[in-house]
Amino acid sequence: MDLGVHVASFSWPGGRAEIGPTLGRIAQAADSGGFVSLQVMDHFFQLEAYAPAEEPMLEGYATLGFFAALTSAIQLRLLVTGVTYRHPGLLAKIVSTLDVLSGGRAELGIGAAWYAREHDGLGVPFPPLGERFERLEETLQICLQMWSDDTGRYEGTHYRLTETLNQPQPISRPHPPIMVGGNGERKTLRLAAQYGNACNLIVATPEEVAHKLDVLRRHCEAVGTDYDAIRKTNLYIGSSVFKADDDALVDELRALSGAGIDEVQIMPVGPDPVAVVERIAANVVPRLAE
Repeated sequence: MDLGVHVASFSWPGGRAEIGPTLGRIAQAADSGGFVSLQVMDHFFQLEAYAPAEEPMLEGYATLGFFAALTSAIQLRLLVTGVTYRHPGLLAKIVSTLDVLSGGRAELGIGAAWYAREHDGLGVPFPPLGERFERLEETLQICLQMWSDDTGRYEGTHYRLTETLNQPQPISRPHPPIMVGGNGERKTLRLAAQYGNACNLIVATPEEVAHKLDVLRRHCEAVGTDYDAIRKTNLYIGSSVFKADDDALVDELRALSGAGIDEVQIMPVGPDPVAVVERIAANVVPRLAE
């Protein structure tokens, strides 16, 4: 099993002047510590489930560009891009740019979006859920077309592009990996099966993981894709990271691996996130490799 680092909070000692330096140290510790991925959320307001909306929240792709300049090996993604935030042609261009400038380390993590408050607050259209899933599928199709040799038109229900020109093309071949994030069994996991190179779940137990992956397998069979070729990832929501109980964390990760998970993203919470990343790099990453 592999580990990734997911930065979900920027409320650290020193205020906004220390956000950049702290993020830089997190990125370099993750890059040198054996982690395979580095990601932030794609939100404009902090999530109210974790902290007040007024707490700091950075724009995602600008942050990934910052990471790209400070790292050399780790994969870079948002967990996950909200489909409503950027026009799909622009999104494909942004991810292509990140991939070129990082030497082929960009991934497209994407989902249907859900946080109504930030949409309303900043005037971003927030269509009904069914339409957001339609837009998500069209966005996936547009990105794949823009990452191919086809520079022609795209005619969808919600998006119409007259020329899908995208230069430079990404370094990653055949294209940057696509991760479809979310737990939804009817639509999200079907899109992961049909278009994704990876899925991302947010579930707590191996039993929940096994159930979701069984659903994914059935979708793969239905659309004719290779279940084994899809990377199965999960955002860790247990308490062992917060409690600094690395033995318990290893046990939990071992159980998730047994259920079929290939990569788990951990969140370095608390006043010293760099120390959390360094501790897990020293105490957990080598044991997972065993």
